[in-house]
Amino acid sequence: MRLIDRYLLRQLLGPTLLAALALTCVALLSQSLSALDIIVTQRQSALVFLKITLLAMPQLINMVLPIALFVAALVALNRLHTEQEIVVCFAGGMSRWRVISPAMRLASMFALLALVMNLWVQPAAARLMRETLFQVRTDLASTLVRPGEFTSPAPGLTVYAQSVDQQGRFHNLFIHQDKSDGGATTYTAAEGELTQRGGREVLLMRRGSNQEFSATGVLNFLTFDELPFDLTELTRTSELVHYKPSDRYLHELFFPDLQQDWERRNRLEMLAEGHARIATPLYNIAFMALAVSAIIGGGFSRMGYGRRIAAVSAGAAVARILGFIVQAGCEESAWLNILQYAIPIGATAIGLRSVFRQRVSRFIDVRKRPRRIVQGAAA
Repeated sequence: MRLIDRYLLRQLLGPTLLAALALTCVALLSQSLSALDIIVTQRQSALVFLKITLLAMPQLINMVLPIALFVAALVALNRLHTEQEIVVCFAGGMSRWRVISPAMRLASMFALLALVMNLWVQPAAARLMRETLFQVRTDLASTLVRPGEFTSPAPGLTVYAQSVDQQGRFHNLFIHQDKSDGGATTYTAAEGELTQRGGREVLLMRRGSNQEFSATGVLNFLTFDELPFDLTELTRTSELVHYKPSDRYLHELFFPDLQQDWERRNRLEMLAEGHARIATPLYNIAFMALAVSAIIGGGFSRMGYGRRIAAVSAGAAVARILGFIVQAGCEESAWLNILQYAIPIGATAIGLRSVFRQRVSRFIDVRKRPRRIVQGAAA
């Protein structure tokens, strides 16, 4: 029996891993397309793009695992049942639970893996991704200059550069600054680059000129080989990294700091996210139970199980959509959180009930067959 259990488990594990890999690649492609804006508009390196894409993987894997289990179980069990291998297991004396136990154990292992990722891996990756995105948004080089565009990184300051090379040097640089006393200063330079002087961020301009128009109407003009432009005022910011509910750990979601205004106003949303972290792994077990019911929940058919698979697939989709709807509703009413557990548990119960509602006929009354044959011959 253990040999058969291992055989059934191997038949399920291979398609599951393959389906999980395929769905993760599709989801990763979608995520990478949305993150492509970081390279295009923020002029970040490919390493930053790759880092952000990979940090989104834990959340993507948690979303595709139940679907991968469902699809792989349908494919593997349908093949085993069509080739009558499951029928042989029943004829050999195996109970229905013994036949489906490898599938349910596999689903339980994936559910445990999803729970670990929900509780620790996903929040850690989401925090790191949030911090990386914050650094990208506050990157002085990307916000100060955009090639071929006039930008205003601060009130009264206009910056233009014709191009930016691979070393980060700006070419054909133009800076116009309005002063508080009514004067204005215009800088033009052949090239410039961001660097530090005396612990301060500066834009070092080379081979250019400075035209200063004072409030009294006096124009001063000078040329320079090298001139630093102080960027201290631009680097000062009071903005801090803000973690969304999806970036927080479980204890932060269930026990927020109510002295913080944002956490007090979004307490129900954080509570809904916390319950979703615990409840969503149950969909791995629920989808496996539904897949098993589609193949083993009814009688054997040489014509296939297309209708049953379609009906069960629709039921699984409805259950997951209801889960999303309930999670959104929990942000308005805390008592709805119980439904986040009830939906996957109910789907599991429905799937297993259809499996066990029919008994397996293991014995054939051979004494009745000769009577029927004799009666047919006499007729």
